[in-house]
Amino acid sequence: MMDLGRRKSYWNRPTLGLWERSYLPEVLRGLAVTGGVIARNLARWLTFRKGALTARYPEERRADYAAGNRGKHVLTTRPDGRPQCIACMLCATACPARVIEIEAAFDPADAAHPKHPARFEIDYSRCVFCGLCVEACPEDAIRMPQDVPDLPSHDRGEMWLSRDHLLGWCPRSDAAKPYPPGPAGGGEGGSL
Repeated sequence: MMDLGRRKSYWNRPTLGLWERSYLPEVLRGLAVTGGVIARNLARWLTFRKGALTARYPEERRADYAAGNRGKHVLTTRPDGRPQCIACMLCATACPARVIEIEAAFDPADAAHPKHPARFEIDYSRCVFCGLCVEACPEDAIRMPQDVPDLPSHDRGEMWLSRDHLLGWCPRSDAAKPYPPGPAGGGEGGSL
């Protein structure tokens, strides 16, 4: 039985010194930056020049959003509701930030793809949203729509999103690769 709560311990995990733990200097620095931006925008507004463009995200989306903008990952599902992912580890291998962790499980009843992800987690505190995981996936099992709802957090532990969250926050069951694979897919085990 595998331990689903186990996570890697990274060599570069940040440790807070006395200066970082005091927070007050950084809070004052943040207030100075914010105050400077407010003063600059107010000066522009008073002189009838263009000021800052703001939007009430997620209800309102800026018109100048890039078309290729990538957001939070979605795991697609098969028609029977199981994950489309076959735990081939290509996404985790392609990830330059090494933020995807997968533990494969074995299902002997599934002749086409006996492996599936028992654990699939992404660490969004280190993800660079490059999309290489989406490009590497041979099963269309992972996608990155433009939305990033409820992603910011004050706790790094809360930024690890699990398989169930990635399957459920924006359910998609329209994977481009059909399951089970048809005869053109190479038959038993030949669709990878």
